[in-house]
Amino acid sequence: MQTDSSFTFVLFGGTGDLSMRKILPALYEAHRAGMLADSGKIVGVARHEEDRAGYIDWVNGHVKPYVSKDGLDEGVWESFLARIEYVKLDLSKAEDFVLLRDAVNKLSGTRVFYLATGPSLFVPICHALASVGLNENARIVLEKPLGYDLRSSNAINDAVGEIFAEEQIYRIDHYLGKEPVQNLLALRFGNALFEPLWRREWVESIQITIAEELGVEARGDFYDNTGALRDMVQNHLLQLLSIVAMEPPHSMDSDSVRDEKLRVLRALKPIDPRDIQRVAVRGQYHAGVIRGTAVPAYATEPGVKKDSTTETFVALKVEIENWRWAGVPFFLRTGKRLADRVAEIVVNFRPVPHSALGPTALRPGANRLVIRLQPNETIRLYCLAKQPGEGMNLASVHLDLAFDQFFRENQMEAYQRLLLDVINGRLALFVRRDEQEAAWRWVEPILNDWSAANKAPKPYAAGTWGPAAASAMLAQHGTCWLEEEN
Repeated sequence: MQTDSSFTFVLFGGTGDLSMRKILPALYEAHRAGMLADSGKIVGVARHEEDRAGYIDWVNGHVKPYVSKDGLDEGVWESFLARIEYVKLDLSKAEDFVLLRDAVNKLSGTRVFYLATGPSLFVPICHALASVGLNENARIVLEKPLGYDLRSSNAINDAVGEIFAEEQIYRIDHYLGKEPVQNLLALRFGNALFEPLWRREWVESIQITIAEELGVEARGDFYDNTGALRDMVQNHLLQLLSIVAMEPPHSMDSDSVRDEKLRVLRALKPIDPRDIQRVAVRGQYHAGVIRGTAVPAYATEPGVKKDSTTETFVALKVEIENWRWAGVPFFLRTGKRLADRVAEIVVNFRPVPHSALGPTALRPGANRLVIRLQPNETIRLYCLAKQPGEGMNLASVHLDLAFDQFFRENQMEAYQRLLLDVINGRLALFVRRDEQEAAWRWVEPILNDWSAANKAPKPYAAGTWGPAAASAMLAQHGTCWLEEEN
């Protein structure tokens, strides 16, 4: 992952929450690991009335808390700060972009513009960069959400695409940078054991869950105009589904991988509006208790409308209409204020067709693969084994790959991996425009139905696993969510 090439990394929204919590800590970790070229520079861009010294003070106060204590070395930190420059910039002033151009022209290497801003600023920033010639031979990183629906997403992509070529645009989804997602590809395409089983004949169902204990925090106003379907399903969950279900690519180059993901997204069975109530569950958290602490209802959170019908929970049954996956249900689930913080993929294999060892071997879920993305990154293969003692009594056991134990070197955080990929010009882990369009096109009928119905989401208590209807949906298929078996 090391880059020997010089770079200039320009960070719009350089004093914002995302820059402080994720982007600058990730760049520091890459610097600490010796993965950045010595000549590489980072240019913070914001409206704050700061000079470089003031911005460095800001970074010291706001970034350090998000750097792991084990990784914080004062000498290394000071050498990281030496990489940082600052440009005060008001988007409404064309002369400020001239100042930015002059500052960037003094620096060498590949130019990366990271837009850690709201999507409403993407197009104005791109136009302003083009007005001073900074779009040439540069790369631009766009954060989600990229639009509110298919139409607004296309409008942003059209406008940005007039200024930057598709191979210059890096639409980031940090879940694709997580180590277990990469290991899912290695597991499938690097081992002869799993690929023959990775199909409808041997897989009964697949669950993909991204659950959060946190509520909307300080993002109430943003979230109330977005909701879980836009915020999590259209990007993170559908991207994970496409990785799980894709055909083996020709190679791991950017277009080979993304071509196969696109085929999955285009093969998603369209949801008939008459079936939405049966295959889609939306919920909203009410007051409850999480880890012994009382938490408020969504409707009482700052910035949220009191009569809000915005969903904080979504569960979906998804089908893929191709030869590999026809008839296999994919259950997607995400929510806020749930019982635990976890992101995982559960592949339930079919039981044996006949058991000479008793009914245990025919139990659903006896053979399964669990890929946990967070908080602890592991892959577990569950199977049945004989219990010690008299008789043929079976019990579930698992083979465990815990990355932090097996691989002694430190694992890269997702943003660190993806930022290095941007600097090095690797596009495979970034979302291509046609992928994004296919995801929006599939999600939009659900959005339209929920908007037209204007019904309140199903309530669930904070600290639980969501509305009971999400469990009932799986029960119709003779299965249950993973935590319900324990």
